[in-house]
Amino acid sequence: MSEKVQNIPIAKPCLGEAEAEAASRAIMSGWVTQGPEVAAFEQEFAAYVGAQHGCAVSNCTTALHLALLAVGVQPGDEVITVSHSYIATANSIRYCGATPVFVDIEPQTFNINPVLIEDVISDRTRAILVVHQIGMPCDLKTILDIAHSHNLPVIEDAACAIGSEILWDGKWEKIGKPHGDIACFSFHPRKVITTGDGGMLTTNNPEWDKQFRLHRQHGMSVPDTVRHGAKQVIFESYPMLGYNYRMTDIQAAVGREQLKRLPEIVERRRYLAQTYQQLLVDIPGLKLPTEPIWAKSNWQSFCVRLPETSDQVQVMQMMLDAGVSTRRGIMCTHREPAYKQEAWGCGVVPQDCLCKPGNCQHLTESEQAQDRAIILPLFHQMTTVEQEQVVEVLKAACQV
Repeated sequence: MSEKVQNIPIAKPCLGEAEAEAASRAIMSGWVTQGPEVAAFEQEFAAYVGAQHGCAVSNCTTALHLALLAVGVQPGDEVITVSHSYIATANSIRYCGATPVFVDIEPQTFNINPVLIEDVISDRTRAILVVHQIGMPCDLKTILDIAHSHNLPVIEDAACAIGSEILWDGKWEKIGKPHGDIACFSFHPRKVITTGDGGMLTTNNPEWDKQFRLHRQHGMSVPDTVRHGAKQVIFESYPMLGYNYRMTDIQAAVGREQLKRLPEIVERRRYLAQTYQQLLVDIPGLKLPTEPIWAKSNWQSFCVRLPETSDQVQVMQMMLDAGVSTRRGIMCTHREPAYKQEAWGCGVVPQDCLCKPGNCQHLTESEQAQDRAIILPLFHQMTTVEQEQVVEVLKAACQV
């Protein structure tokens, strides 16, 4: 191997002069909050994924919250989802006063196991919130068949899935078209494209899109852009309880430039993932991620399962000591201290549950993924030398 490279981060945003100039353009225009750049970004993003409507918001968590409100989730309802996801997925359900009901994952894809969904549907179930975990599309066809048979809306947590694709009726289509009812995206710096932070909802339902736009701006009846350009005095009203979930024009201007880069970024990440598959195949006991034949991941993250003889924390620490950053294989919300107080379920009546704290017999695959998997560095600018460095360090750590 060539000269050793140190300090390889887990992720690195792909930003440059084009984004800096776009931010400057918005700043110099004098309109820096939600305005014309946001509107343009919404139109361009919706066109990219093939949706009729796109609504930009402050982050993906707020997007999930608005999506759940739009489909009618209320206090006392239940929403089926996964524990094996960033805590924001479950939190958005709790924001509505509803209870997340967790379903276990498929070990090969880290996504919700559709076979287990019907077992937890109850008369309180109001929606299904699926996650395209670390960019890998979940089995939407099977999930939608189940949802439609029970007249339940499907919301896609596509926070990590910008640029991912799914084979739909013989054609490759972008996640976010949407194939469910609403899809929600993140532009956090760890995602494939970024606006610093930010989110987007896509839907083909014009009434829901109208609700998103009212809710994100305190329920204001007249947008700032309309009032600003009016030739007569206009007083807005506030017909509903809303939120301050707006995206700024500075962020949106950056997002428009990022969207132009997206095809190149996804192509590069797919190449890097293929390279990892080739370089890692010789590590005994290491299990590599699986991409179903009907899915094309954007490879937002590359997650591997460690050999049975390896200790996760020890491997991660040895890699960090060698200058290679990693992350555990996603968290499990039901194990977090906050959810010792917050309501959640797994389909078992609480008084019948015999599980120990921090463990659930119905979420064993989720817990094993958290405890036995790690995410390796992957970013657009990553070099072959850096990938070889990661593999060499991982191999040495697994042999201890």
